[in-house]
Amino acid sequence: MTRARLPDGEGFVDRDGVRIAWETFGAGEPTILFVPTWSIVHSRVWKLQVPYFARKTRVVTFDPRGNGRSDRPVTPEGYAETAFADDILAVMDATDTRRAILVSVSMGAQRSLLVAAHHPDRVDGAVFIGAALPLGGLNPARASVPFDDELPTDDGWAKYNRHYWLRDYAGFLQFFFGECVNEPHSTKPIEDCVNWGLEIDPRTLIATQEAPGIPGRERTLELAARVRCPVLVIHGEADRIRPLRHAEELAEATRGRLVTIEGGGHLPQVRDPVVVNLLIDEFVRSVARRAATPSAPTRRKRHARAVA
Repeated sequence: MTRARLPDGEGFVDRDGVRIAWETFGAGEPTILFVPTWSIVHSRVWKLQVPYFARKTRVVTFDPRGNGRSDRPVTPEGYAETAFADDILAVMDATDTRRAILVSVSMGAQRSLLVAAHHPDRVDGAVFIGAALPLGGLNPARASVPFDDELPTDDGWAKYNRHYWLRDYAGFLQFFFGECVNEPHSTKPIEDCVNWGLEIDPRTLIATQEAPGIPGRERTLELAARVRCPVLVIHGEADRIRPLRHAEELAEATRGRLVTIEGGGHLPQVRDPVVVNLLIDEFVRSVARRAATPSAPTRRKRHARAVA
């Protein structure tokens, strides 16, 4: 596939028999590490960020276990959030990255939160986009659908179901990414995401669904309260996957700054990359200034207008 920027370095790190594929781009400080999200997509989900930031500083990406060039464990335990968090640290070590700014989207928020809370010496800052955290209060249409039961319908969120995935996995991908990128005129990013989703088979995706995550709201907020680095939370106002309330709670608990993207969906970095890139760039520069002149973090809230 044609790429706007080829990696300057690439390799694999072996963690307990699972090989994780990584790439590096550009040079300079600080390092930005784009964290993998749910294994339904690989690191190309950051393709509209990598070339921009590699012109300014050093960038690290890696494919999540289950997709891309990384290995595909066969058990749910192989996709535990703690395993993904350990992958971040292993890739940082393999790429000689002492510290980094972690940028995550959706499920990547869980593994970024674990690393930022437990390894503050490795994290200069954290950006959470469309954070998917176990804070409760999901879309009622989605929350009411049991994942394991055979259902009498395949309509809407009934497609988020083990049996439907095994019957019509491509149909699930088309529906799911239509919900993720729900802004008008989003055919291309939906097509990209569906194609990336086809690189993981439904049985492997089912294993990720059954994997151990952060156990509930109380533990999530406890981890968030332990984060000491600067935090930027970006969330689409029209996100159909995770409610804006989750972003507000995350920003409050981490003492971070919340920016809402007007009319934005769950993956604004693929639909409105200019808006998101400028927000991340501003954050990275603020982290650098803070490192030069330490000061108490402030919490601000603002809105950004997405470009149609």
